Amino acid sequence: MTAQPNMSDFDRIAAAFAADYARIAEQVARVIVGMDETVEEVLLCLLAGGHALLEGVPGLGKTLLVRTLAETLDLTFSRVQFTPDLMPADIIGTNILQADEDGTRAFRFQRGPIFGHLILADEINRATPKTQSAVLEAMQEGTVSVARTRHKLPSPFFVLATQNPLEMEGTYPLPEAQLDRFMLKILLRSPQLSELTAILDRTTGAETPAAAKSVTGRRVEQMRQEVRQVVAASHVKEYIGRIVLATHPDSDRAGEPVRRLVRYGCSPRGAQAMLLTAKVLALRAGRANVAFQDVRRVAAPALRHRLILSFEGQAEGADPDQIIRTVLADTPETPAP
Repeated sequence: MTAQPNMSDFDRIAAAFAADYARIAEQVARVIVGMDETVEEVLLCLLAGGHALLEGVPGLGKTLLVRTLAETLDLTFSRVQFTPDLMPADIIGTNILQADEDGTRAFRFQRGPIFGHLILADEINRATPKTQSAVLEAMQEGTVSVARTRHKLPSPFFVLATQNPLEMEGTYPLPEAQLDRFMLKILLRSPQLSELTAILDRTTGAETPAAAKSVTGRRVEQMRQEVRQVVAASHVKEYIGRIVLATHPDSDRAGEPVRRLVRYGCSPRGAQAMLLTAKVLALRAGRANVAFQDVRRVAAPALRHRLILSFEGQAEGADPDQIIRTVLADTPETPAP
């Protein structure tokens, strides 16, 4: 069991963590305009060791965000454009027959684009379920299996998938099991007028801004390990548990909106996502323990894609974020005696 660092060591770790986090965010902000909350949630997910699902209309800079993040982290970047005719082998790779100089032929594994550090799965819901499932093992285990052989993916490994909320033709909704494997679901908003002006200034001038390298991939792995050293008190973990249970319509903790609008509540992965990303917030703030405010900040992106609405909820167009806000309002930090 790893020993907890003493406070002097922790202060040093927290200061270095906050400085590196700020450097990453600063370099991303040189290229990306007006997406501070989105960038924060992507970094929370990356440093917590999870994968992120971005939802937004085309043209908001999702691809640019991931590419910029790869540049500032000095990591390899791969983009996979998901289409209905995309096959699993197009993602993970396949064995091909190659001949050596002496004429000997043998099958050798040709790696696919999944073998990168930061993977952009663009419009993931446009591929068939068979192809979507090809990334499940990669996201969960950090490996891919081809012809009974497991191939380890590089580390750190981070999948950022995008889906369009408007264009429904030719799409295949992500299975609940795959949605549950995304630590956070991040919603992108359209830019404001001042942000649009800044985007035009940066993208239509003689020079295009670029992000400089700020931290290495090894440092990212180290930061992930440091996040797990942050302590969560028992009452904070119980608070997370009560929030998750309150999303289940058959629980005695569920309120009327949940019982009426939700068919299935959040899985234990939702609790894990909240706690890990809350630890990132705590460490960035220089705290050795998770606070209630950290949990509330990450509740919506950690839980919104894990709520399965009932028929009534779908018919009313219920907003999962509003349901989560109601759950947070109805769940006290300290349980009633």
